[in-house]
Amino acid sequence: MSIDLTDSEFFELDELLATTPAPLQALDASMLDGYLCCVLVQPRLIEVDEWLPNIFDYDGGLLPEDVDPVWLARVRELVERRHNALNRQMVEDGWFDPVVLDLEEPTEPEAIPEGEDAEAKQARETYEGMSLISRTLMPWVAGFQHAALCFPELMDMTDDAVMASLARLYRHLPAETDEEREVVATLDREHPLKDIDEAVEELVVTVADLCDLTQAQRYHVETLRREGPKLGRNDPCHCGSGRKYKQCHGAN
Repeated sequence: MSIDLTDSEFFELDELLATTPAPLQALDASMLDGYLCCVLVQPRLIEVDEWLPNIFDYDGGLLPEDVDPVWLARVRELVERRHNALNRQMVEDGWFDPVVLDLEEPTEPEAIPEGEDAEAKQARETYEGMSLISRTLMPWVAGFQHAALCFPELMDMTDDAVMASLARLYRHLPAETDEEREVVATLDREHPLKDIDEAVEELVVTVADLCDLTQAQRYHVETLRREGPKLGRNDPCHCGSGRKYKQCHGAN
């Protein structure tokens, strides 16, 4: 059984990721948790050596060859343990506790940064317009989306239930288009979230739903089919020797 990380180990992992060599920008512990969950609900099994490099840089950069091997080994140990624990919890319990950082509503408006350009201003205003619930869950969901972009098989599925589940998660990301804003408004109207506890519960249930929806594809095993009829032992051997199969290539 995979032993999940303790609170101190989650803190250690967050600190280790924060020391990823510049200019790489690694995921934090909350984003990593969302990333791992998306890896696990993909419609195919993804090996650790394929998904691990993406945690060290949000833009796809690679670790330098001379990276500290002790640091890397410890990060890998902690990340793999969390990955395995999440997988076990989803399969056995249909439930897991996501790493979500508590946020508090600011008592005063935050100061506007000096020299803020138009793009940064729009991003700030979009963020400020989000609910406290969505701002709290945004890092986790951003990590999930990061994996979905790295491994697009999930988003390429044509299952309406999969698309609906993704929409329930992505409602907590900044809406950048009119279509996205309309989806968020519809969800807020038809499925309002009264507090963070209810929102976390919906997030976990949604990921569990995705896990179930993709399970058949994830563990699908191709069956090899013969292109012709099975060769009988008394049939002429396929090699053209003129002897019976049982006396030729089928003798062993």
